[in-house]
Amino acid sequence: MITKRVMLYALIAASAAGLSCAAATPPVSKAPQPTAPRGTPAAFALTSTAFLEGGTIPKIHECTSGGNDPRQKNESPPLAWTGAPTAAQSYALIMRDLDNRNLLHWIIYDIPVAATSLPQSVEHVYQPPDPKGSRQIYYRGSASLFGYQGPCSPSTVNTYEFVIHALNKATLTNLDDKSSIQTAATTITQASIGSARLTGES
Repeated sequence: MITKRVMLYALIAASAAGLSCAAATPPVSKAPQPTAPRGTPAAFALTSTAFLEGGTIPKIHECTSGGNDPRQKNESPPLAWTGAPTAAQSYALIMRDLDNRNLLHWIIYDIPVAATSLPQSVEHVYQPPDPKGSRQIYYRGSASLFGYQGPCSPSTVNTYEFVIHALNKATLTNLDDKSSIQTAATTITQASIGSARLTGES
């Protein structure tokens, strides 16, 4: 009987000691998980469904004066932009041949601030219907036309740059259908509050 009581007291004492240790052990706190910063604006970016950054510009966008390939249609590529500065009042796009002394190939400006893209094959007129309200500079070089003049480097592979500019003006009133392409490029650069670029090879 005494032996049973001794064993019972020993079990009770052991249980109490275990509870005391558990109570004395502080809870393990979890390290705070990193969270993405909120309110960070997306970077201004320009993309095309026709080609990726640094990729090959399809034949349909090449100039028609660069050879006899029926695939060459001199159609401007589709372009879209995101993350533009909130202070933008309009947009303008400049295209250059970086491997031919930065030769200017296309300028379209007074693109409405509500626009986020340019369609494929913008019409070769001073005031194209899409995007409505926009205007284009007359190109004088391997062709004579308003608007887009595609890559024209049949014997070499050149890099072409498309830059979309967010402008601090809703319209560039000092430009018209007689303005030179160099004057237009300077005017756009001076009014730019942010830009995004896309390059392609042809």
